[in-house]
Amino acid sequence: MKTRATNLRVRFPLFVFVSEVIIVALYAAFVTYDDQADAKFQTNQTIPMNNAVYRDYPVFTDIQVMIFLGFGCLLAFFRLYGFGGMVFNFLTATFAIQWAILVQGYFQFYYDGKIHLGVINLINAEFACAVVLISFGAVLGKTSPLQLLVMALLEVPVFAVTEWVVLNYLKINDAGGSILIHLFACYFGLGVTFVLHRPSLNEGHAKENSSYQSDILSVMGTLFLWVFWPSFNSALTFKGDDQHRAILHTFIGLSASTITAFALSTLLNKNGKITMADVQNVTLAGGVTVGASVDMMISPAAAYVLGMLGCTACMLGYKYLSPFLAKRCRIQDQCGIHNLHGLTGLISCAAGIWAILVADEEVYGPSLYEIFAHRAPVESDPQLEKLQMMIPGLKPGLGRTAQEQALFQVAAVFSAIGLAALGGLLTGFVLRLPYFASPSDDLCFDDRLYFEVPRDYDSPLQINNIMMEDTSA
Repeated sequence: MKTRATNLRVRFPLFVFVSEVIIVALYAAFVTYDDQADAKFQTNQTIPMNNAVYRDYPVFTDIQVMIFLGFGCLLAFFRLYGFGGMVFNFLTATFAIQWAILVQGYFQFYYDGKIHLGVINLINAEFACAVVLISFGAVLGKTSPLQLLVMALLEVPVFAVTEWVVLNYLKINDAGGSILIHLFACYFGLGVTFVLHRPSLNEGHAKENSSYQSDILSVMGTLFLWVFWPSFNSALTFKGDDQHRAILHTFIGLSASTITAFALSTLLNKNGKITMADVQNVTLAGGVTVGASVDMMISPAAAYVLGMLGCTACMLGYKYLSPFLAKRCRIQDQCGIHNLHGLTGLISCAAGIWAILVADEEVYGPSLYEIFAHRAPVESDPQLEKLQMMIPGLKPGLGRTAQEQALFQVAAVFSAIGLAALGGLLTGFVLRLPYFASPSDDLCFDDRLYFEVPRDYDSPLQINNIMMEDTSA
């Protein structure tokens, strides 16, 4: 009966093929090339190196590595769910990017009845994909591949609507995606796992642990994410000194969180040893905590402090908050996304708000109104003409004060969390439908249910059992 209930032979291919037909039809009807990819705009006078691909493609490939290798390896830490962690990441990411091109195209790049596709659109779609993959971490091992695709199908539009509202109506600064990526993904994922709560997993699961090999693979994912995180944080900043600062701050924040993670892991372990889960996750906290202020003049010292603070919050969250949420609040956060993306995202947003409040022309010069574009004078203000003489191409702003911009940042935080949580709860109720083939409790965190596995796939478990028997004898 369980096999019949979770068998995907018909329903999974049916969903995929129907989705592909719909996506092809929508691409044919609405998607075309942007000016930088359209042959009609290529002439003998065009300098190839001026094409946007040379500016944007390196960042695109860096984020590709993070999504497919970084996330993929990182999620392979369960000893019997390595296939699921890596392959379902691959599957979900590919589908989410295809879908995000259409959905974000409608909300952000809709001109003349067409979606104009270029590399920058792919980068934006990758950010939407990263949101889905972070949320995926909350339900890792407890969902079928069909549930994951449906989750991506629903999450991407909710994210796109939230992004549209926050950027076009609240008009905020969020270069590193602390609000729109980390907080949104976290609370969407928590909303889903709250609805999909499994009481029998409150005290853990026999297969919910790692092996020597799976931990090494997961650390490889951490290293991929660590190395390429500066590209992620700086991708959408202004080219030049803003992007330069974003790279510096991200590296410093990551370095600080890494060193602090090793120290805290040893301190909080009763045997004074390093815990691999801390290396895999907590070391990355600095990349999140500098995100909201990554392109601002916060100083290298502040970036270092943010890395330390983020690491500390993330570490304490894993040790104390996650067990409490699982037992008392029905939130079984499998990968601890609330610690790495939620707590650190809130710290990052607080730092970004403070950086906005203290930003002035003495520190930034005229570029203050380029970095904080909504603080630029309105079109009728004589001050705008003077600024445009110093910064050619500067666009009119909204004339906001620092305090007004900070209040809009606060509003964006609460809006993103609220919309994400609501979207996650509604998505969770959809995923509970029997048709989507949720695995039974005893088959969670086990590749046998959805994969043809090699005969020795559970050899780490067998070796450990043999060693325990020898020790007890």
